[in-house]
Amino acid sequence: MAIADYIDWLKVVVITFVDNREIIMDKRIMGLILASTLLFLAGCGKGGGLTEAYLRPNVSLAHIETVAVLPFEGVSGASRIREFAITQILVSGIFDVVDKGRVDSLMQQEGIALTGPLDSFTIRRLCQQLNVQAAVFGSVEQTSDSRGSAVFPEIVMTLRLIDGETGVILWQASGKKSGYSAAHRLIGVAPKDSFALTMELFNDLFATMK
Repeated sequence: MAIADYIDWLKVVVITFVDNREIIMDKRIMGLILASTLLFLAGCGKGGGLTEAYLRPNVSLAHIETVAVLPFEGVSGASRIREFAITQILVSGIFDVVDKGRVDSLMQQEGIALTGPLDSFTIRRLCQQLNVQAAVFGSVEQTSDSRGSAVFPEIVMTLRLIDGETGVILWQASGKKSGYSAAHRLIGVAPKDSFALTMELFNDLFATMK
């Protein structure tokens, strides 16, 4: 049901005007309206999102215990996004993570720029020297989504898991999340900020690895 149709349905079913202009609601109808409204808002209250993922067939990730999270590409806040990625990996318990300071220090010693794409040979060399089985890195874009006079944050992200020995992509996932929700339009629920959207998107993407 479209949002506009849903609102019209509420107006017709819920409200009955009598001569003294008081509003009367049948308890059974009220219960039905309340239940259906809660179910509707539970679905539309989430930030709009889209996720696609690839997991290399016939390859197990069981040998991966520790990963290095390499610098992210994208917005000026990519360094902060990288910190969020480390947090989410540790919280989810997928892998252990080598300290970011060790990664950056090694890259500087090797003359590897902390920004820009890395080739397969460089990633393998970093993994070997850090004694990790794989590397995680990605790209992120922070944009905005306008709906009328309202502006909502929007996050687009791609994550990759690269095998530290072969340099091949073991897993890759991309997703998008918007702070816009129908619940904001219907009942004025505050839109989610960039931090909340980023953490939700990390959770959605890493969930495709399991």
